[in-house]
Amino acid sequence: MEKRSRILIVIASLMFVFTFLFPLWNIGLQAPQYPEGLGLKIWSHKITGLNEHDLKIINELNHYIGMQRITPESIKELKIMPYILGFLILFGLIAAFYKNTTLVKVWIALIIVLGIIGLYDFYMWEYNYGHNLSPDAPIKIPGMVYQPPLLGTKQLLNITATSLPGLGSIAIFVSLAIAVFVVWKEKKLKRGSNVK
Repeated sequence: MEKRSRILIVIASLMFVFTFLFPLWNIGLQAPQYPEGLGLKIWSHKITGLNEHDLKIINELNHYIGMQRITPESIKELKIMPYILGFLILFGLIAAFYKNTTLVKVWIALIIVLGIIGLYDFYMWEYNYGHNLSPDAPIKIPGMVYQPPLLGTKQLLNITATSLPGLGSIAIFVSLAIAVFVVWKEKKLKRGSNVK
């Protein structure tokens, strides 16, 4: 692996640091009674409101329609994810240090597989959150579920829910693109040297 490729892999690995500094996902809620909007920021290690009291307000609203409270400290994924992301940073740096394109390919595969597992897990969390409603809820609408969208916008009664990747996820996508580019470039260089 040439020097520039190694530098790019180091940069791609270190971009995962952004997953600790910025949210991975954002869910915004717009409703007539909340014109300023409400929202959640889902980080690798915590869940916070878009604004200071949003999480508390959302939990209060959820109570009326029978949805579970969002209690970040009880979500096991938030305890595991920082270690997974730390492992990916270390793996990428090792691949660059050993100048090993095969390790970079394994790293790419790990990012993709873990990303798919993460998105599936997030979808299932949203599914359970929006479908498993308390039978004792003050407000009951037969057949109504409140699952937010995984990606995009969805109408839930008078609430418009929008779910989009945060800067942390965008950093992962950019990191992955850099790594794929490096593998492609190294393959092209190798093919060129074999022709000579």
